[in-house]
Amino acid sequence: MGKWKELWDWTRSILIAIVLALLIRMFLFEVFVVEGRSMYPTLVETERLMVNKIVYHFDQPRLGDIIVFEFEPGRDFIKRVIAVEGDEIEIKGGRVFVNGIIIEEPYIDQDMLMHDYGPEVVPPGYLFVMGDYRQNSMDSRDPRVGFVSQEYLKGRAFFIFWPPGEARLIDSGVEQP
Repeated sequence: MGKWKELWDWTRSILIAIVLALLIRMFLFEVFVVEGRSMYPTLVETERLMVNKIVYHFDQPRLGDIIVFEFEPGRDFIKRVIAVEGDEIEIKGGRVFVNGIIIEEPYIDQDMLMHDYGPEVVPPGYLFVMGDYRQNSMDSRDPRVGFVSQEYLKGRAFFIFWPPGEARLIDSGVEQP
């Protein structure tokens, strides 16, 4: 009788752990792997990061947030929010302007070449996103991506946990007004 009780206790504990893990993954946090170089140097290929899936149910995306969104079924992108709904975005002379003001971007190599873009106003419910490695990023400047609907947001990246020696919190790199 003692063996069966112990076996039941172990089975119940494992089932509870599995259910809790699934609930956490479904509603709170998810792990994503960085693929490609579009967010270099902020994120490096093969790094694993945690994404807060619930944050945008209570708050709006902000300038500098690093987000994960569904680009197409089965394919997620990791990019940085450059402008939100109602903002006017323009790129000229290699600099990014939001509402006519140059944004400071300490997270990129300032010598990167960028083609001019805009001015365009971000529509309601959408975001304008870019990768940090501007010369190798399929982002909102590309008509295949364009403005990103907030309906496709999976969450905000907040912590890199792999490789362990590189573990760190992810900062937006932007001073919020």
